[in-house]
Amino acid sequence: MNHTLRSITLVLACVASLSAHADPKTPGTHKGYSTIDMTTAGMPSDVTMISVADIKQELQGKAPFAVGFDIDDTTLFSTPVFYRGQQEFSPNGYSYLTNQDFWDKANCGWDAFSMPKNIAKELIAMHQERGDSIYFITGRTGSDCNFTTEYLKKAFDIKEMHDVIFAGSSRTEYTKTKYIKQHDIKIYYGDADGDIISARDAGAEGIRVMRAANSSYTPIPKNGIYGERVLKDSQY
Repeated sequence: MNHTLRSITLVLACVASLSAHADPKTPGTHKGYSTIDMTTAGMPSDVTMISVADIKQELQGKAPFAVGFDIDDTTLFSTPVFYRGQQEFSPNGYSYLTNQDFWDKANCGWDAFSMPKNIAKELIAMHQERGDSIYFITGRTGSDCNFTTEYLKKAFDIKEMHDVIFAGSSRTEYTKTKYIKQHDIKIYYGDADGDIISARDAGAEGIRVMRAANSSYTPIPKNGIYGERVLKDSQY
């Protein structure tokens, strides 16, 4: 293989890596604002902001049902895991995201360095108080271990814990949709555009959790870009 062909191959591999784990896109219906925008310029008037208390009040008197949560940047601030993975497996590149060795590290121990988000603690406590069933559906590639399941169970004091569902990711489809349907989930919380679309495609409501401005997962998505409701102060 000559030098030019080798260079092209490396570039294509990098693009494939990024694409394989990119958040699938659907054109927005609203302007939307990133967490950075909302932090520096204040809360925009054209985004519907809600609190955990608002959701609790809406659900008062309703029978328990299933709710779903994304993991990275929704329930856990896991940038330390992904930063470490990039440095160890593909410095200055993204091929680590297609490396099973990275996912095994992330899923089988490194999540100990992920910080539980305050908004997730509040949401999960509220839903458990109601008796709702809680599921975690992530776009990560899975591993033969249950460390992340046990970590989430302990971090959020979950009484009846279901194994984490590793849905994987795709450029062309919302792979979480079938799991949201399968478990009859009525509300799905997530930070990514694909989380909102996945929920809607499954007949559930997708509620946006704001991605922290210092997350390694960039670009920071635009909250409210689909007219979805956005949780107040959920970047933390």
